[in-house]
Amino acid sequence: MRYTLRQLQVFRAVASHASYTRAAEELHLTQPAVFAQVKQLEDALGLPLLDRIGKRLFLTEAGRAVVETARETLEGVERLDMHLADLQGLRRGRLRIAIVSTVQYFLPRLLGTFCTENPGIEIALTVTNRETVIARLAANEDDLCILGQPPAGLDVVATPFARNPITLLARGDHPLAGQPALPFARLAAEPFILREQGSGTRAAAERYFADCGLRPRVRMELGSNEAIKEAVVAGLGLAILSQDTIAEDVATGRLVALDVQGFPLMRVWNVAYPRGKHLSVAASAFLDHLIDQTRGAAAP
Repeated sequence: MRYTLRQLQVFRAVASHASYTRAAEELHLTQPAVFAQVKQLEDALGLPLLDRIGKRLFLTEAGRAVVETARETLEGVERLDMHLADLQGLRRGRLRIAIVSTVQYFLPRLLGTFCTENPGIEIALTVTNRETVIARLAANEDDLCILGQPPAGLDVVATPFARNPITLLARGDHPLAGQPALPFARLAAEPFILREQGSGTRAAAERYFADCGLRPRVRMELGSNEAIKEAVVAGLGLAILSQDTIAEDVATGRLVALDVQGFPLMRVWNVAYPRGKHLSVAASAFLDHLIDQTRGAAAP
């Protein structure tokens, strides 16, 4: 063989990040060591794998072919290692999960119990926005992805495992707080603080406005649930957020969920992976754990 698994691992990381420096951080190597591994791989194959244009790295045609094969090969080796460990009565390996940012409010609890039961499994968790999770899902960069509804055009296996109620929020002392069964049209003139374009929560809110023949009066767009909650507490407007993000704030009285007709909007959380993907032992174990732990009242 003209190349090594280590070279493929390093090249996969460089291609994923489009950066020698970030690949080095992920692999706990120096940047020159990463560069040297990629250069050795190029020399062994006799083809350039990366183009540097300005300060950016781009895959060549050969690079795209190599990175696709590298992913398949390395995932196969990881599955083999985990399967052999499982046959020995062990469960170890690396589990890569990508989640939309709202999921971070409840997933750590589920990860905690899973890691306690499986101390040999290392978790690599990527927390990002919906668009990036979808891109990672399409590129098969993770073992599992957790998001709302995957787009219809993506061929994936998606399993709903928990409810995701979308709530309309106001500051605790807002004049509408405590009023029963408010018509949604009553709020049309209120200023709203919404998530950024591409957010699943934003999309759900906009669909409901459109279904009601209304348009939101958007005062501000923010890319973080916490920033939106602080803006609401500051009196800048109302917000539409997942109920998973607000439990502590409602308990302390900082925020209140308004009683609005049609709310909460009922959505679900899905755990997804590309159709045809062979799940590792660790991924299969976590998928079973996730569904088992959320079975019952929280299930969709």
